[in-house]
Amino acid sequence: MTSLICFILLLLLLVVLARSLMSWMPGASSSSVGTTLVRITEPVLGPVRRALPPVRIGAGALDLSPLVVTFAIFVLRALIC
Repeated sequence: MTSLICFILLLLLLVVLARSLMSWMPGASSSSVGTTLVRITEPVLGPVRRALPPVRIGAGALDLSPLVVTFAIFVLRALIC
């Protein structure tokens, strides 16, 4: 059972990282792969984003939710796996 949880956490980590990388490419989030990544990660990233709004940096904003979720996954994997 723990190996399944570890595997799911690893997959979630990879998907969050893929979504973060795709956010740097204009138009990538509107592709079929991008919309799938958003659908998979939004239930995890959305609540974190509501609790921790994006940080304003000059004219833009930095979304810290992928960083927080990645850190949480690393902590969970260290405790469980």
